[in-house]
Amino acid sequence: MARTNEQPRQHAPAPTTAWVDAYLERVGAVRPSRADAGALRELQRCHLTTVPFENLSIHLGQDIVLEEERLVGKVVEDRRGGFCYELNGAFAALLRELGFRVTLLQARVFGDGGRLGIPYDHMALRVETDDGTGPWLADVGFGDHALHPLDLEARTEQDDPCGRFRFRAAPQGDLDLLRDGSRQFRLDPRPRVLADFRAGSWYHRTSPESHFTRSLVCSRRTEDGRVTLRGHTLITTTRGERQETELHDDAEVVAAYRDHFGLTLARPPEVRRQCG
Repeated sequence: MARTNEQPRQHAPAPTTAWVDAYLERVGAVRPSRADAGALRELQRCHLTTVPFENLSIHLGQDIVLEEERLVGKVVEDRRGGFCYELNGAFAALLRELGFRVTLLQARVFGDGGRLGIPYDHMALRVETDDGTGPWLADVGFGDHALHPLDLEARTEQDDPCGRFRFRAAPQGDLDLLRDGSRQFRLDPRPRVLADFRAGSWYHRTSPESHFTRSLVCSRRTEDGRVTLRGHTLITTTRGERQETELHDDAEVVAAYRDHFGLTLARPPEVRRQCG
């Protein structure tokens, strides 16, 4: 594993089959025989339960480059996680190589008081399969979210292990995604490309107004809940039961990153102070 307190390596191009096989090994999935809804569902589940949602690069002084090769290299070779632009960007590359038709979508996240975030606040994926179902909203980069892809054309509630989700029409042809009745984000259905998200990524890794610059988070879905590390607080949820454990020293924090998320650190990252 790469040491995450150093700059990520530059990744040379790899043969298509090699990197796809390495990516599937990383997430514990087998290569699907067909790009259908069942395969998409299993790939998303595997990704969410192995690759953490984390913002450590921001606080380790590491650059975040929105190029497919770099994103795949971070997840596969460095065995890291990332935030939405990185995780869904890498996942999109994998899905395309496996025969899925993938479109990048931008969304604005609902914050306190129902206030919408910036344009390109979040990246999600519209995925078409070859079995005539969907299209599907696939998302491995929104933290605690749906475990399974959601039917983008359905307007009724969709049951998921993580809650009940529903799409609702919003102004200008957008869609609001609700979870258990609470608005999560507003999705713009127009196709985007990876470069469109650079400004949003820059804002979230540099602005003192971004919650990513104000705190550390590393979180992963487990088979029966979720495990999250916020600074020195380890939060585990198992079948709805939540437990918080305060870690007393750096050694315990480093061990938690290793044991729960597979991240090898020489020392715990610390929140970088932002001007503003």
